[in-house]
Amino acid sequence: MTSAVKMLLVYVDETDTWGTTPLYEAIVRRLRQLGVAGATVQAGMMGFGSHQKVHHKRLFGVSDDRPVTITVVDSEAKVREVLPEVRAMVKEGLIVMLDAERVPLEEGD
Repeated sequence: MTSAVKMLLVYVDETDTWGTTPLYEAIVRRLRQLGVAGATVQAGMMGFGSHQKVHHKRLFGVSDDRPVTITVVDSEAKVREVLPEVRAMVKEGLIVMLDAERVPLEEGD
């Protein structure tokens, strides 16, 4: 049996910071403190956003400023509870909330 959940996607740049900490790291650590079921950070190979600047790998594989996505999946109540905290931390970027379905790995999961 599957269950309805919400997926929160947070798009930021790799060089964004929260104080002296990378923003993606600060967000994940805060989500953990708030008891979210899980979060994953993924660095993009290439992308662009509202500023229309293309971010991609350059010479020798060094990036100019890779896009980073933080994916959070939890109940709708939990995602809505933590959303104000995430919004307060993201000064530039994009936050998207999607309906999703949790698929159990085994029967009874």
